[in-house]
Amino acid sequence: MKILLFGKNGQVGWELQRSLSPLGELVALDSRSGNLCGDFTDPKGLAETVRKVAPDIIVNAAAHTAVDRAESEPDLARTINATAPSLLAEEAKKLNAWLVHYSTDYVFDGSGEKPWKESDPTGPLNVYGKTKLEGEDLIVQSGCRHLIFRTSWVYGARGGNFAKTMLRLAHERDAIKVIADQTGSPTGADLLADVTAHAIRAARHNSDISGLYHLVAAGEVTWHGYASFVLDFARQKGISLKAKTIEPVPTSEFPTPARRPRNSRMNTEKIKAAFDLHLPDWQSGVERMLTEVLEKQS
Repeated sequence: MKILLFGKNGQVGWELQRSLSPLGELVALDSRSGNLCGDFTDPKGLAETVRKVAPDIIVNAAAHTAVDRAESEPDLARTINATAPSLLAEEAKKLNAWLVHYSTDYVFDGSGEKPWKESDPTGPLNVYGKTKLEGEDLIVQSGCRHLIFRTSWVYGARGGNFAKTMLRLAHERDAIKVIADQTGSPTGADLLADVTAHAIRAARHNSDISGLYHLVAAGEVTWHGYASFVLDFARQKGISLKAKTIEPVPTSEFPTPARRPRNSRMNTEKIKAAFDLHLPDWQSGVERMLTEVLEKQS
């Protein structure tokens, strides 16, 4: 089996290089990868890459994820999040290959408190969410065999993330303000990568599981609760922090160009049933990530 991975150096792409390698020959690309094009602003080059590699599986971990910047560059966001994935889907269809693609809870309007199901009506609040939803729709319309994983609040030990930001601020300030009216589930890039590899193995033997799935860690928390968990864990590990308080504040306290959904809860019953999965609590993944981060800092 040959796997073509785009976005190899992102948080999810980095973990995918590890999880996909045992499945077969892996060709992993970023936007600059020698003779093969991984640049999502170059649709023609992408198509040529897919035809040249002729993979059995295409995994797209590339995306325009700068949510606020997307408001001022909607055309670029649409090219990367919708046009390029649509092209990959068309090429996958021609090759009878599978396309694995990652999407987001931002396709919903964030209302209510119930976890979103795959069948719930969408209603993105910002350009990022709109372009990711368009990408989903175009993949489905192509008729290719696909696995689309909607996820949220993704983090990795490699690169920047919310937990690292909280630790830095806790070293610098006496008090921190953190949003307390947005709720979701912090989800590790390593979990996404491992479930992806598991799903690909299953899909190779059962085309009927082609479709859209919600994939996040179990449980839920606000950003304020997440920050409190991070700092409590650091203190338990003997880290001295300057910050004595974490003040819960509403979203309105931190205005941004792009509106954020308040409710990022996601129902994962479909993916657990389809792939016989147990999804771990968000706390276990965050603890593993923090342990790695704090060891590097000590």
